[in-house]
Amino acid sequence: MNDNVNYLAPVSELSADDRSTFIWKCYAHVVGAILAFAAIEVYLFESGISAAIAEPMLNNWWMVLGAFMLAGWGASHVAHRVQSLQAQYAAFAVFIVVEALIFAPMLFIAYLMEPGIIDSAAGVTILGCVGLIATVMVTGRDFSFLRGLMVWGFFLAMAGIVGSMLFGFELGTWFSVAMIGFAGAAVLYDTSNIIHHYPQDKYVAASMQLFSSIALMFWYILRLFMNRH
Repeated sequence: MNDNVNYLAPVSELSADDRSTFIWKCYAHVVGAILAFAAIEVYLFESGISAAIAEPMLNNWWMVLGAFMLAGWGASHVAHRVQSLQAQYAAFAVFIVVEALIFAPMLFIAYLMEPGIIDSAAGVTILGCVGLIATVMVTGRDFSFLRGLMVWGFFLAMAGIVGSMLFGFELGTWFSVAMIGFAGAAVLYDTSNIIHHYPQDKYVAASMQLFSSIALMFWYILRLFMNRH
């Protein structure tokens, strides 16, 4: 959700062919990141690492939740400021690994609760994100006006997480629903930036931003499913 993407001519000013190539590069990288994330999770499960890290991480659950929020912001912050393509890829790769490690304990617990719950949450996430992306693609609308909402939403979410740690209250179902809505707005915003505002050389950073928002939606949809059990 970083807005520092306009120091070069935005992709909207490119030719139709160049704009189409940029957009498809972004989506291809997002799909690649999702597949890499899934492969890492399978390795963590099969190697026993997920089980080993589940208990210590779940004993510090709110720190994990805060780390999840900060990881997305930090990786985006770095990727939008590095100039070389190699550095952008390096930031993206590190981010995927960090996300996989943060997700591992929750996925492990979800699998123990009900194996199909992960597939259900993933399916809902994919359908929701495809619908949101299609909305931007079909309408061509610029959703950059959502930036203020993204900033306020991020700080409100962090305030809620910190407050739950300090005062011991639960962030229950309604918090998850609110964060799913926040993640949906982030997908709209990121997709709109891909179409309208990113410069041509930032397709890796753009992909990482959208992947981060999709991961955020998956996290809270999975939490919502888990809260029903």
